[in-house]
Amino acid sequence: MSKLNDIKARKSLAFELLDAAAYLERRLDRSLSAIRGISFSEYRLLRELAQQPEARAMRVELAQATGLTPSAVTRALKPLEKLGYVETLKSDRDARRSLACLTEGGRELLSDAEGVAQDVLVSLPLESLAAVGFDDFLRQVGERV
Repeated sequence: MSKLNDIKARKSLAFELLDAAAYLERRLDRSLSAIRGISFSEYRLLRELAQQPEARAMRVELAQATGLTPSAVTRALKPLEKLGYVETLKSDRDARRSLACLTEGGRELLSDAEGVAQDVLVSLPLESLAAVGFDDFLRQVGERV
């Protein structure tokens, strides 16, 4: 019976973590959308793109880095491209090898969005996670994936 309770407790904790992550994502999404007009997914893409060498990456690389599918990355980048935050450098040989590139306008948007995200994160009691060894937990989970 204790093993069953252990499994129930583990399942409950796992869903509580997922609920907390969803709550955090909604908070970030609402704030970014209201203040800068971008979604959290778009913010994650811009942030990841900025971290790539020369702020350029293939869509499949962005998909792997953000956990989105390549088609979701393409759909998310289209409006950012229309607004001038991202541009596409097409490969002469292979359309799949086109690069998404962060523009100067995209860098400015990302800088503003970083401030919005920081304001949201500062308002949360994240220190309590560090106190219970959450970093160790995340590292261990990452090693198993």
